[in-house]
Amino acid sequence: MASDSDLLDTKPLDAKPAETRHPEKAHRPDQPTLRKPDWIRVRAPGSPEWSATNKIVKEHKLVTVCEEAGCPNIGECWAKKHATFMIMGDTCTRACAFCNVKTGLPRALDRNEPQRVADAVAKLGLSHVVITSVDRDDLSDGGARHFAEVIVAIRSLSPKTTIEVLTPDFLRKPGALEIVVAAKPDVFNHNLETVAGKYLGVRPGARYFHSLRLLQRVKELDPTLFTKSGIMLGLGEERHEVLQLMDDLRSADVDFMTIGQYLQPTKKHHAVARFVTPDEFNSYAELGRAKGFLLMSSSPLTRSSHHAGEDFAKLQAKRQALAPERGNS
Repeated sequence: MASDSDLLDTKPLDAKPAETRHPEKAHRPDQPTLRKPDWIRVRAPGSPEWSATNKIVKEHKLVTVCEEAGCPNIGECWAKKHATFMIMGDTCTRACAFCNVKTGLPRALDRNEPQRVADAVAKLGLSHVVITSVDRDDLSDGGARHFAEVIVAIRSLSPKTTIEVLTPDFLRKPGALEIVVAAKPDVFNHNLETVAGKYLGVRPGARYFHSLRLLQRVKELDPTLFTKSGIMLGLGEERHEVLQLMDDLRSADVDFMTIGQYLQPTKKHHAVARFVTPDEFNSYAELGRAKGFLLMSSSPLTRSSHHAGEDFAKLQAKRQALAPERGNS
């Protein structure tokens, strides 16, 4: 069996001694782990296309959430030259119970990062790119201006590339959201992650209704932007709580919802309460469409950025199809 240091992924940073990836979790009691069912298993990455994407990411010294969060779809996505770039470093100021991104005090922003991201997007020839970040509670604007700079840099080199941002909640950062929206990404995504009743144990640094209001405010600022949010199942939520969350998102006029299975990164992270069956995921997808979402993606391996480019095309088609109906109403 792996040791705690293996599971917490200790690794050297520059010339410093090895640091623990999750110091705040190191002394927590081990959580039970469940054996993954067959439907949750994926192939390990390693195709020539994956290697080519990996090379470009490394050459430009970029961080991807695909690697940092241990996404199970990395082999598939990178083989298609799809990557989700994680800006503002690899260290988060929060310590969510589900997340495998490193926790600690982040370094200063790299002012060359927007150009490096833009260069990589151009080299990969991306038609759609997803930009996310760690939480940067240490910054006065939560990193909003850096998001805007990345959007501008990408547009200057790849004007036809559509841009999706997956942002933090900018809690207690007045004016931050407005900066990102003014840069006009094509899709604004902010994940609720779990139902309201699980926030204290799963996402203690965030506030459920603040995140809802953030999504609603995006549409108030710019109704042309697509909005998107996602949650994980398997954290102990009840079905009625998920349905209430879906109604809350629709009340905030969110266009697109993703639902995926929570996977426990290490035994120090929140336990998986259960593995939700594919049939249950399909049921939520049907209910979401009935509730009025333009698009639903609900399956065990669904992640926020999985098939993001294809999904954006579907969102555009759905909106265009509904435009005549709304004009006649």
